[in-house]
Amino acid sequence: MLVISREKQSFHDDSFRNFSKYVRPGDCLILNNTRVFPARLRGRRNHESGAEVEVLLLRPEASEVNDVWTCLVKPAKRARRGDRILFSDEFSGEILREGEFGGRSLRLIAAKPIAELLERYGEMPLPPYIERKVASHDRERYQTVFAAHTGSAAAPTAGLHFTQNMLEECRAAGADIAHVTLHVGLGTFAPLREKRVEDVRLHAEHFEISAADAQRMRAAKRRFCVGTTSVRTIESATDATQGETALFIYPGYQFRAADALLTNFHLPESSLLMLVSAFAGRELVLAAYRHAVAARYRFFSYGDCMVIE
Repeated sequence: MLVISREKQSFHDDSFRNFSKYVRPGDCLILNNTRVFPARLRGRRNHESGAEVEVLLLRPEASEVNDVWTCLVKPAKRARRGDRILFSDEFSGEILREGEFGGRSLRLIAAKPIAELLERYGEMPLPPYIERKVASHDRERYQTVFAAHTGSAAAPTAGLHFTQNMLEECRAAGADIAHVTLHVGLGTFAPLREKRVEDVRLHAEHFEISAADAQRMRAAKRRFCVGTTSVRTIESATDATQGETALFIYPGYQFRAADALLTNFHLPESSLLMLVSAFAGRELVLAAYRHAVAARYRFFSYGDCMVIE
């Protein structure tokens, strides 16, 4: 774990086992309690001998009925409007609309409940750089220990570091704990394609904050966010609410809610790295990343982490 001090403009190495020593009395540790569902489906286009396609379900389309989902399809050229994708003898989908960057609107068609069929035929959506077959244990290992509300197509990875024992250590150090829910989708992990940050528009993601958790955050001396999804949630709304956020945070943004952050190391040219640079300052973050590379820190979902105070 790399620890960055914004006040001192410095950083040093530590271990996550010592995370609770960076928690102060009066802090509120903010956790995203979304739960990942088996969102990846493999099928064939139009008939059993058709071309293979992979579907990543992202979210139900709120304006639609009959199990219409926004999804990504690979390869996108094999999934055109009107095409049928066969997942099994009892489960298929129909492409209703085509969007940008492989996005599609897909109506799922089945006689049985869709949730039941996703559990049977769906795979956990592990990141593509994990080059192994999905295993049964991924259904629990690719979840945080506080995951509660199903809806994510990816885990809020900063939360994967925590055990129940670590949460108890944080409470013992004087921190309260609040939960928010942001279902992770394209708004979090899609790459940036525009040349100017002012032109970037993120995909909206659903979030919720309960009245009790909003009160815990209001009462805190310092709001310590676990993960960029927690930051985006409370920067979108700190009061009890539910809604959609497409908030894109980049250098120059004035934070109004987040005071400290635990996050993993992110890809270059990603919205996540932009957020971290806005929070800690671009030059300090770049220096910290150079150190992390030299010190052989592990990046990405199952990688190491940093605290930014």
